[in-house]
Amino acid sequence: MRTTCRDPRHASARPPRGFTLVSVVFILVVLAALGAALANISVRQQMGSAASLESARALQAARAGLEWAAFQVLRNPAPPAAPPACFATTSFTAAGLSAFTITVSCTRTPGTGTVSDGATALAFYTLVANACSAPNAGACPAVGTPKITYVERQLTWTVMR
Repeated sequence: MRTTCRDPRHASARPPRGFTLVSVVFILVVLAALGAALANISVRQQMGSAASLESARALQAARAGLEWAAFQVLRNPAPPAAPPACFATTSFTAAGLSAFTITVSCTRTPGTGTVSDGATALAFYTLVANACSAPNAGACPAVGTPKITYVERQLTWTVMR
């Protein structure tokens, strides 16, 4: 004779249902979070590479500005006894670097006349070139809130003539 036990402590021998579904949902959530994190890392890496490239281009634009300014000071025709005065602060864009505005300024020391070492009359020119990635800014540094990809570089040379 068989007796059936209806006691709840002796539940049926069936495996619990739904455990596999919970595990699958958990694994899918973890994999989705991992995929989102990898996508975020990839985007940040790409933005960092682009910023590095723009920084190098800004450096070259500032260098082009300094070379233009040095040419203006050193090649400007003036009598040897009276070196030329500084040019006015100038803003322009360079060919091939049209995404950048370059602002160049010049300061002459002494303000007028020359410094003489006995044999040569000298004047010193401090040239400052500022290149920024605001093509329609008018002058660098850009006024207002720059965009997220804003890059700016400033270089200084001292030229003697």
